[in-house]
Amino acid sequence: MAWFDRVLSILLIVASIVHWFDSLRYYHDDLTLLWALCASLFIILVGVVNLLRTVRPADRTLAWICLVSAIAWIAAALRFADLTGRMVDSHVLAVVVITIGICIFSVRTLLLAKR
Repeated sequence: MAWFDRVLSILLIVASIVHWFDSLRYYHDDLTLLWALCASLFIILVGVVNLLRTVRPADRTLAWICLVSAIAWIAAALRFADLTGRMVDSHVLAVVVITIGICIFSVRTLLLAKR
């Protein structure tokens, strides 16, 4: 199961890199571009921290950080989709599904880690 957890983290990192380049192409307003690039950076950090969690299965603090950051990202992605009127956009759905998977593995880490 650890391999699937790692795959989800890598997919999230890849999605953030795609988001980075799409933002550079799509947004021409400096302020909007800055926010989009900051979101890409946040997604990269969430993915990298989750990769770290996969190799530290006993680290409850790291699992909590992963869970909270993933929930925050789901909330931000869904709010963005709501604001743009694209709740069923394939990109949004893919990122939300990947991030829900990361949440599940974070909770699993919390439950299996020794206290």
